[in-house]
Amino acid sequence: MDVVSCGLPLPGHEVRIVGADGRMLPERRIGQLEFRGPSATAGYFRNPAADAALFHDGWLDTGDFAYLVDGELYVTGRAKDMIIRGGRNFYPYELEQAVGELPGVRKGCVAAFGVPDAAPAGERLVVVAEMREKDAAARQALEQRIVAVSSDVLGLPADEVVLVPPHAVLKTSSGKIRRGAIREGYRHGTLGTGNRPRWVQVLRMAASGARARAGAAASGIAALVHGAWVWAWLAVLGGCAAVAVLLLPTLAQRWACCHALARLFGHLGGCPVEVSGLDSLPSGHCVFVANHASYVDGIILTAALPRPVAFVVKAELQRNRVLHVLLGRLGARFVERFDSRRSVEDARALGEAARKSPPLLFFAEGTIRREAGLLPFRLGAFQVAAQSNLPIVPLALMGTRDVLPSDSWLPRRGHRPRRRGRWGG
Repeated sequence: MDVVSCGLPLPGHEVRIVGADGRMLPERRIGQLEFRGPSATAGYFRNPAADAALFHDGWLDTGDFAYLVDGELYVTGRAKDMIIRGGRNFYPYELEQAVGELPGVRKGCVAAFGVPDAAPAGERLVVVAEMREKDAAARQALEQRIVAVSSDVLGLPADEVVLVPPHAVLKTSSGKIRRGAIREGYRHGTLGTGNRPRWVQVLRMAASGARARAGAAASGIAALVHGAWVWAWLAVLGGCAAVAVLLLPTLAQRWACCHALARLFGHLGGCPVEVSGLDSLPSGHCVFVANHASYVDGIILTAALPRPVAFVVKAELQRNRVLHVLLGRLGARFVERFDSRRSVEDARALGEAARKSPPLLFFAEGTIRREAGLLPFRLGAFQVAAQSNLPIVPLALMGTRDVLPSDSWLPRRGHRPRRRGRWGG
């Protein structure tokens, strides 16, 4: 059997070949292939027994037999496909290919496997092949030719040849032979029974695909409808908030109105805001620091915090006259990110503002991304707190990235996280 090199392991991955006793084998010795690395699975879902069989001291058992040469991997076959006959181990692939070339046999529709035998020789070799011939003499002649091919290819004759009608050799959706299922069908005498005609199978597959496409289309339409609903309420409630910010005389009144409208928006958008830890907020001056996961973080923090805060936002927002006015009346502080001279001046101004009300709120990551996890924190908030001798109060937002990822403008419903709170502040 020709074996092709799979190359060297990918960076960060390791492979090893072990024997039945779990010890590593030298090069050019066939054994069980195990690997470990970042692409290894974490295990089966809620199946610790299967996990115990899958992992050995942190190495994942692939279920393949292989060997190494100069660090390159050569996979010889699946462990469950190996046949033990006459004290020899061999795989069914070459025999199946050779039998499939015989006249009268449907090419690619042959399965060879071993079944337990009481004799000390090991397993009995069974070959299952599809054919259309119904004449008894022709079938017998074909069985003899398959036995002869087995002797030529493996040096051992097949113990039993089973000729079955078309579609009796089971395959996966990708066309691979399901030897395990065929072996079970052989042992229970169900091979070739109850096979549906091809046109029935095609119709069933088409219906299944149509159901899947219809479900996906329905989900997509539902997502669009929900997104339109959320944006419509954002426009309505955002307009009300803008009027309140422009007309109400004090910052406390403006914040209270925006706070109530933001909480209402969360309920109407299918993601009510849940908050924990408000009793731990200091009553005096402080500097708030929050993670930044989504463009809705400002709305969520407005809904979560009962008292005004001054968001520290990028100076580019000043170019929008409406946002400049509205954010300014809510106490926001604009900082320059790209002009170093202006950045120093803004830092000094923030140091002075930190000693006044309302307290400053920084998004310490400075930007957002789709992938979960924190980005490195920028030092601006911590420098301001140190210069002003003020405590830093961390705020943790959970769930906003799922509601509106950085690369999407289609809002989704929030999901309750494992820990308390949907969107927490």
